[in-house]
Amino acid sequence: MKESFRHFEHKKKIDLIGLGNAIVDIIVNIEDKFLEINNLDKGSMNLISSEESQRLLENCKVIKQISGGSSANTVVCLAELGNDVQFIGRVKNDQFGDFFSSDIKKSKTIFNTPPIDEGAPTAHSIILITPDAQRTMCTYLGASIEFESKDIDFSVLKESKYLYLEGYLWDSQLAKNAFLSAAQIAKQSNTKIILSLSDSFCVDRHRESFLKLIDEYVDIVFCNESEVLSLFQKDKLANCEGDLSSLCELVVVTLGRNGSLIINKNNSEVIKSINQGKVIDTTGAGDIYAGGFIHGLINNCSLRKCGELGSICAGQIITQLGSRSNTDLKELLK
Repeated sequence: MKESFRHFEHKKKIDLIGLGNAIVDIIVNIEDKFLEINNLDKGSMNLISSEESQRLLENCKVIKQISGGSSANTVVCLAELGNDVQFIGRVKNDQFGDFFSSDIKKSKTIFNTPPIDEGAPTAHSIILITPDAQRTMCTYLGASIEFESKDIDFSVLKESKYLYLEGYLWDSQLAKNAFLSAAQIAKQSNTKIILSLSDSFCVDRHRESFLKLIDEYVDIVFCNESEVLSLFQKDKLANCEGDLSSLCELVVVTLGRNGSLIINKNNSEVIKSINQGKVIDTTGAGDIYAGGFIHGLINNCSLRKCGELGSICAGQIITQLGSRSNTDLKELLK
């Protein structure tokens, strides 16, 4: 593929800083009937109250807990691949907050955001896995929804090659303001800005403001096919080609078993999926793909190679439960 994407020069000491919801993922196996009973659309992300969370958890068995959140998943993947990365997110000084902090640091991700002592509890997300390996998320945003500018050390943003932002933060006005402040500092500091659209329902809620944000600040967009269709209000991906090529400098669309599509200006290429085994759980596959892809960018690989690295990482994560690889990703990529 002919490339015009400008890889980042290796002058800054931090490879990437991710901003996002600091969420403890609670992984649960269920049958399809559970979704019907609780009026949940398969594959959706649903915002719930603390009371609704308790009710759901009473009727299912917890398998595992992980420090999660879309941006955090990508940052941890990058850390495990040997990159110098930081995560910024808001937790409370409570049991979930302590777990999140200790768990994310195991990957050598830097997490220095001080916990809050008052306000809503640390966020958590119940990830319901059906037999077909699809995941439906029910998320209590808690403390993460109160994420604000004072939670960010803006000085470190200037030292980072990339700033990674997740679309879910757009659901809170406080977080949105912090998001924009970070983007402004990053742009002034020649830090490339990456946006993950996160979820098609999230795009539905914020379509126009996302387009404005991308136009003004964003260099790279990660999304899946349903998010693209929502963003441009089209019925087929093929009808979005012109919109995608003019959206920003680089757009990466994940296509599940059909691989991924890389769009760099008027150039595009499909990268095949690389399966590592039987599909068990698709939780975090897009986040981990982004981690592998960005690892390639940091190491100045070609865009095709970046896509292949992303596919290998995603192909591994879907063979197990949860968004933390049981296999050494660094060795896998070698």
